[in-house]
Amino acid sequence: MSTTKPRIGITLGDCAGIGPEIVDLALKSGRVPDSAEYVVIGRQPNCHPGEPTIETARAAAAALEEAVTLARRGELDAIVTGPVHKARMYDIGFKFPGQTEFFAQRCGIKNFAMCLTAEKITVALVTTHIPLRKVPLALKQSEIVRVGLLLADFLRSRSGTAARIAVAGLNPHAGESGKIGREEIDIISPAIAALNQSLLTSHESHPVFTGPHSPDTVFHRTIEGEFDAVLCMYHDQGLIPLKLHAFHSGVNVTLGLPFPRTSPDHGTAFEIAGKGIARPDSMIAAINLAVELAQQQKTTKRTKMS
Repeated sequence: MSTTKPRIGITLGDCAGIGPEIVDLALKSGRVPDSAEYVVIGRQPNCHPGEPTIETARAAAAALEEAVTLARRGELDAIVTGPVHKARMYDIGFKFPGQTEFFAQRCGIKNFAMCLTAEKITVALVTTHIPLRKVPLALKQSEIVRVGLLLADFLRSRSGTAARIAVAGLNPHAGESGKIGREEIDIISPAIAALNQSLLTSHESHPVFTGPHSPDTVFHRTIEGEFDAVLCMYHDQGLIPLKLHAFHSGVNVTLGLPFPRTSPDHGTAFEIAGKGIARPDSMIAAINLAVELAQQQKTTKRTKMS
């Protein structure tokens, strides 16, 4: 294995979707770094574009297993995953809500989080793939702190400086001082105080986290440059504004793994598979971020060893 070039594994996802197309287009685009080596992982069983089968799901799952095995052996420096079809994955016994949870379990990691980044917005999610009605019960101060610290570490690793992180409220207008919800008062505000206290006692000289901010304005303020990221309370709170702002360049990042893992922030797009109109922009962005993070990790390891 090369000691200088990071080695990036790329899975095809469900081959009945646009995964194979966008991987091929991305690697031929001239828009991914030649400072890395790329290894495409996964076989393509006979299939028709737009028609996922049990076999295409099995191939996608096998590629994930191969990729994580190689990464854990140190034979890959980062993984980029193509989109899979969850319903078909569940049919073959895939027991995880998504690929994020799969990688965390295979790596024995419990402290992980889903983060998405694109252009002027970065978001991390305190709760992810659960019904909206269950979010208030799942929202815990400890979870907000845990995910917030992972987000702060991720942003610092990329910029080298403390980030300005806005914490979104759960309720409209962040609860209006308790008039339309007390989660901001009872859970979110104490978590923000705990987050800032944790950072103040380590390496920051001023508060990094602010809020709770009204969800209907915090993303506009972020795009305008007031904040570097938003800590969101539930899945769609973060993904709707991110995809509206930068649908074709969004990247999903799993925080907390021993190696970088990224993916395009879109699905299999079966309806356009094989039609020659799939855009590789999000895959290109995912590959570029994986290379960036892998190079940073290599630099950090060399620094610690010197």
